[in-house]
Amino acid sequence: MSYNLFKMQIIRIKPTDTDYLLTTRDIRFKVFVEEQNVPSDMEYDEFEDSSHHYLLLENGVGAATCRWRETNNGIKLERFAVLSEHRGKGFGEALVKRLLDDVLPLGKSVYLHSQERVLGFYEKLGFMAQGERFEEAGIPHFKMYFNA
Repeated sequence: MSYNLFKMQIIRIKPTDTDYLLTTRDIRFKVFVEEQNVPSDMEYDEFEDSSHHYLLLENGVGAATCRWRETNNGIKLERFAVLSEHRGKGFGEALVKRLLDDVLPLGKSVYLHSQERVLGFYEKLGFMAQGERFEEAGIPHFKMYFNA
């Protein structure tokens, strides 16, 4: 299943799509480990195999990625990463909207952990911060819930 808009394509990756999965890992490594100094052992966790991974391609080349998974609290959207040279093109928004299209029909609470510096990005997409600020990988975050 893919979602096309101009020269952008969003692919929901199957577990057998190893090349696409490697591309998502490369994107996450560049964004989180290299740019944000997140330890790689924190970035790649025990939920890799149980998560639903997505890859955004621009002209056939990996530009952004994300994933979602079910938790005891509902559906958690996470690991949104857009390569620096592809930022400002609306790719992050396209990924959030695609995930919401896929998970809202499940009828569960939808939430994410937003880095403090991008709270406004998620707020404009319908998320609302709840609770106190906390740190993940040394980066300030807030838990945000989607308000349908």
